[in-house]
Amino acid sequence: MGAAKVKRIGVLTSGGDSPGMNTAIRAIVRTCAAYSIECLGIRRGYNGLINGDVVELDSRSVDGIITLGGTMLYTARCEEFKTESGIQKAANTCAYLGIDSLITIGGDGTFRGARALSEKGIKTIGIPGTIDNDIDCTDYTIGFDTACNTALDAVDKLRDTMQSHERCSVVEVMGARAGHLALYVGIASGATAVLTPETPVDFETDVFEKIRRGRISGRNHHIIIVAEGFGKVNEIADCIHHETGLETRVTILGHVQRGGSPTARDRVAATTMGCLAVDLIYQGKTNRVVCMRNGIICDLDITEALNMKKELSSEMLRAQKIVSR
Repeated sequence: MGAAKVKRIGVLTSGGDSPGMNTAIRAIVRTCAAYSIECLGIRRGYNGLINGDVVELDSRSVDGIITLGGTMLYTARCEEFKTESGIQKAANTCAYLGIDSLITIGGDGTFRGARALSEKGIKTIGIPGTIDNDIDCTDYTIGFDTACNTALDAVDKLRDTMQSHERCSVVEVMGARAGHLALYVGIASGATAVLTPETPVDFETDVFEKIRRGRISGRNHHIIIVAEGFGKVNEIADCIHHETGLETRVTILGHVQRGGSPTARDRVAATTMGCLAVDLIYQGKTNRVVCMRNGIICDLDITEALNMKKELSSEMLRAQKIVSR
């Protein structure tokens, strides 16, 4: 299939926003322009697709957005799209607007939506965008590096005051289902312990005794990184205080991790993935997910991608436990 057979591509962002989504939109729009393909921005995710909330995008309309966090197309949850009638309405909008293919940027839920549309005959390409880095088919998702650096900057500042007051800081980072963000931030910050949903924890060995041994060797402060899906940070902090006597403070970083100008790594990944998404459509491919595997940007069948399982790195888990003495 050549450019003459692809007239109009739609792009949307869905689920949680992540730094680099705007960069991916920019790459998609400008690659479409290079192929003389029209590009329609669908605002507010699948909700916008159901309701026909669209805007025409050209190269000038995406000037400057490479530096911006969030998404210029906005994003929203859509309960209606979880129904058969909602999916059909979205498919009807694609037909009405003459959208040849749809590029969706987001997480697993976004990809499941794309697969549902593909079953209605809509050609779809998915791009992974989430700070959690929890999409099973790809080693890396757009926004992860920026979120890591945002959280790391906050933890480094917390360490200054924890050391001054000889306290333990229990820091919750995002990650309801996965601990990739927590593990990266924990290693990078030199945390005493990292608690993730995937990894069983013996509090006596993995937390309390590490704090006690640290005190014996002269350490007067500690950082504990907790993924939000692990458990309640206030209860963890109370437990640490009760078992060790160390004064504790809780910090929940929250949605600040989703914001900010994307890092160089996120900008490069988003640009490369956005370009490939349009290339795949131009080549006549459909129902694919763009991903990074072993450092290479490639693509997989969307159903195959959704059936994959991603684990935390065993090498990183081992390294964190060894160096956090």
